Amino acid sequence: MRTRSIIAIAVAGTLAAVCCALFATVYAYAGWYGVNSVFKRGGSVWARVAPDDLKLSSSMQVALQQPAPTAVAGSFAWREVAAGFEVTELPVLSRGRVVDRLLLARIDPGKFRFVVRTSPAGDKTRTDWMRELHPALVINGSYFGHDGRPDTPLISAGVRLGPRSYPASHGAFIASSGGIFDLRQNDWHALLRDAEDALVSYPLLVAEDGSSRVKADPRWLANRSFVAKDGAGRVILGTTGEAFFSLDRLADFLRAALLDIKISMVDRSPARASSSMAINAIFVATGR
Repeated sequence: MRTRSIIAIAVAGTLAAVCCALFATVYAYAGWYGVNSVFKRGGSVWARVAPDDLKLSSSMQVALQQPAPTAVAGSFAWREVAAGFEVTELPVLSRGRVVDRLLLARIDPGKFRFVVRTSPAGDKTRTDWMRELHPALVINGSYFGHDGRPDTPLISAGVRLGPRSYPASHGAFIASSGGIFDLRQNDWHALLRDAEDALVSYPLLVAEDGSSRVKADPRWLANRSFVAKDGAGRVILGTTGEAFFSLDRLADFLRAALLDIKISMVDRSPARASSSMAINAIFVATGR
């Protein structure tokens, strides 16, 4: 019995040491964001796959075919859910079938305000933000490093986050006005100087001259979130249901869809932005 007890204690001690070592390693690399990602949500594992791998969704398999498929917008209609707040679901058609859907909200910035919130610890999901802030809408935004801190300049509730020096030539979203600004024509330091909530992001999918500034691998597929401004000055927030789009094809699709988009930028494109993962930065639209 004494031998068994000694073995049990040794095994327990070894397991405890392994857990402590794992915790320390994750924390040293990614801080509390890494700890929450691994121990709360299981983390992420990247694996090499072939274009026809069954682990990929059918939409991704279509998107990876050669030549790359074109996509067109199906029929859709806006539905008002509150004064100045409309929603719709836009089907994405390719080769005669629905391969994705854009979930869209069209918002009058005169009736709703926008804020940016972030939790570098990685402990907030969509549900957490909805419960805490009671917003009309929550959407992923911006880009972050392995430690959960902003990779681009960001202001949340008046607090400046992200790099102080950052070469930017794409877009910035200023929450107070719901405005999107082209950073080839505006200095982000000046735009963010007096902002209460704002962020810099990339790429600019649709510039004001109708061009796209996407320079990314066309094989890189992911669920996408974006913010846009239409001809009437309304803010359009959108997210894809599937990982069908590469950035260049999403830009082409948005320019051709009947959304009257005048300028648009991506808020978040990495595939890790899923409902089960923490949301590091968000746009929240609440009544003024």
